[in-house]
Amino acid sequence: MGATSHQAGAAGRALTADRPTSVRNVVLVGHSGAGKTTLVEALALTAGAVNRAGRVEDGSTVSDHDEIEHRRHRSVQLSLVPVEWGGIKINVLDTPGYADFVGELRAGLRAADAALFVVSAADGIDGATRMVWDECEAVGMPRAIVVTHLEAARSDYAQMAGVCGEIFGAEDPDAVVPLYLPLHGPAGADGHAPVTGLLGLLSRRVHDYGSGERVERDPEPAELALIADARSRLIEGIIAESEDESLMDRYLGGEDIDVKTLVDDLERAVARGTFHPVLMAAPAAEGARQGLGTVELLELITGGFPTPAERAPLAVTAPDGSARPAVTCDPDGPLVAEVVKTSSDPYVGRVSLVRVFSGTLLPEATVHVSGHGLADRGHEDHDVDERTGALSSPFGKHQRPLGRCIAGDLACVAKLTRAETGDTLSAKDRPLLMEPWSMPEPLLPLAVEAHGKADEDKLSQALARLVAEDPTLRLEQNPHTHQLVLWCLGEAHQDVVLERLRTRYGVQVDPVPHKVSLRETFGAEATGRGRHVKQSGGHGQFAICEIRVEPLPAGSGVEFVDKVVGGSVPRQFIPSVEKGVRAQAARGVAAGYPLVDVRITLLDGKAHSVDSSDAAFQTAGALALREAAAEATMHLLEPVAELDVLVPDEYVGPVMSDLAGRRGRVVGSDQAGPGRTRVRAEIPEIEIGRYAVELRSVSHGTGGFRRTYARHEPMPPQLAEKIREQAEKGT
Repeated sequence: MGATSHQAGAAGRALTADRPTSVRNVVLVGHSGAGKTTLVEALALTAGAVNRAGRVEDGSTVSDHDEIEHRRHRSVQLSLVPVEWGGIKINVLDTPGYADFVGELRAGLRAADAALFVVSAADGIDGATRMVWDECEAVGMPRAIVVTHLEAARSDYAQMAGVCGEIFGAEDPDAVVPLYLPLHGPAGADGHAPVTGLLGLLSRRVHDYGSGERVERDPEPAELALIADARSRLIEGIIAESEDESLMDRYLGGEDIDVKTLVDDLERAVARGTFHPVLMAAPAAEGARQGLGTVELLELITGGFPTPAERAPLAVTAPDGSARPAVTCDPDGPLVAEVVKTSSDPYVGRVSLVRVFSGTLLPEATVHVSGHGLADRGHEDHDVDERTGALSSPFGKHQRPLGRCIAGDLACVAKLTRAETGDTLSAKDRPLLMEPWSMPEPLLPLAVEAHGKADEDKLSQALARLVAEDPTLRLEQNPHTHQLVLWCLGEAHQDVVLERLRTRYGVQVDPVPHKVSLRETFGAEATGRGRHVKQSGGHGQFAICEIRVEPLPAGSGVEFVDKVVGGSVPRQFIPSVEKGVRAQAARGVAAGYPLVDVRITLLDGKAHSVDSSDAAFQTAGALALREAAAEATMHLLEPVAELDVLVPDEYVGPVMSDLAGRRGRVVGSDQAGPGRTRVRAEIPEIEIGRYAVELRSVSHGTGGFRRTYARHEPMPPQLAEKIREQAEKGT
């Protein structure tokens, strides 16, 4: 058997690998609109995996096959497209570029061994892409850059390659350099000369795509003259990363270094993550079979990107946290796999995209599923054995059957009803657990109500499935506001969640204004008298009680004190008074919010030997508290959050100004690494309901924040009065 083989199936043929060295896992990273999905289809076309239209044999699209993606014309989820090149199986992971779907990006980074950064020659590099580059650099992930949109009238490859060097090569400019220069055809009517070929800096060969097929030829003398300076810089960059310390001296001494030696050193440096070549690519022209630069890109991926076997040993523990030996990428080792994506199929149920890190995953086998206990996001903790269903390889919207999935490869697993994104699969007799990857905290609230009774009946199950699929979605049933809240990453994330509820699960919900948990308290001591006396024939009702209410320090809650003397309120009815005032305190006494931080003292009262009752004294207690509130100065308390905002230095001023405009108090700032500052502030929660969206605007997509509850404090009188008026109007 070769490095890869095809396995026949009803939906087509699935690529399979027989050893980790015949697999490459690469994730495409870049901002929305950079051309990642177009590049995936161009690579699949060049590799012969799809026909000219970028479709699989049955006509469905290769990438962005979800109906939501069709309607929105952009990627909203991670997709996998396996292709084969030179006997190597390449798992191409296409990620959304929009910030709201960064959870899908992080899943792709987790599943991959190298990253391909896609940048547009027309649009440049955004701040969020720079941040992902820095994250990859911190963990040493191998990276390369591919420049797209060469066909745009304002595109300039040389300029963009220089920008890549400045931004991505800030620490080492010689480690981010082009491998090829573009060759341009005749200028069109708009004056733009299209790129029709590539000039290899190392090989000094021209790869001409002008005919629709890639044709290699020797360069013309004028073409050769174009590459002298760029070639020298590339060679010096490669030699600087070479393990052969004599190579630089030989090169500087005038020796013409063998191209094969340079290519070998280049590939080793790329695989180590110390050298990051810049390439270019464009989709195939009408009638062409290969897109410009796609062959060169496939050759770099197979020759320069690392195999799964080169990944460092993986740290694992037992589910209880006890230590276990690290595992390596060995098909014969203990099974360790991770669910990197979960989706629901209307026909086969839950489908889990799994990366196998060790061992071999087989269909219809019993595995142990270990969850990470994300109870704070609505995920049920679990540690169970489950039987896998069929294994398959995704291609477009179809699944192609697989007989097995070895260490280093990816596959879809059907019918894992308990497994969620981020869970570990392992052998049932040797359960293991991987450390979960970092996920952003969802901080944009979406309060919803079921549209009708039928929707209410299905809502709970639908939401459980959604949070199992999406670890960046947090489900909260707020006990203070009694609202069902979906915490999302942004407005586009909210829209997709609502659309999936409606189209995938048949549940219609209505968004409602999100409420913060306001509270009430007394601003000064007050007294109240509750009189509940009714006589309408038969058994009457009689209860009178007098109370004093005093404000207490924040966090004290509601304290009840009995100071009745002389038996004016019989002992059996004192708990009734307490029950009544506590129930009224929970309902609120000024604007309908819970009363807190007060001491309520029962001073006196009256009872009737026949007509007094538990219910009567509960009512009297509530009336007494309401009367005390009517005569007192009441404060409306709002929750205050501690905000920790992380932004590039150039946005610190705008962020601080924005916080001040939201009644925020900046309490400090400090450096959080090169070029980044952490700003700490205290701010009312009512002012940051949409801060997840607004910070993105202020910081051009480069800022992030965390929030924690600090305390409740009095709201400014004018705002409090406005809220009281709204409460009285029932709005």
